[in-house]
Amino acid sequence: SSIRAHGMSRIALVDDDRNILTSVSMTLEAEGFEVETYNDGQAALDAFNKKLPDMAVLDIKMPRMDGMDLLQRLRQKTTMPVIFLTSKDDEIDEVLGLR
Repeated sequence: SSIRAHGMSRIALVDDDRNILTSVSMTLEAEGFEVETYNDGQAALDAFNKKLPDMAVLDIKMPRMDGMDLLQRLRQKTTMPVIFLTSKDDEIDEVLGLR
């Protein structure tokens, strides 16, 4: 995988839907990635303050702290790659996520 070729093996998956956490983490683990899962943005941020993953996959809509808020806080200290995972089909969310 080209992601692993760039030294990225630890992926944080942040989503409030347990089924999505399970299915996506199983898929990534089957590809050889180490996956850490969090069910809300605040829990992820707390963990990231101790040790950053190589990459994060974030849901946009979550309780306590959504994916957009988490990304804004992450950008204050890191440029790690972030992918948004969402069921919401809204172009404005896609544009905001690219900022």
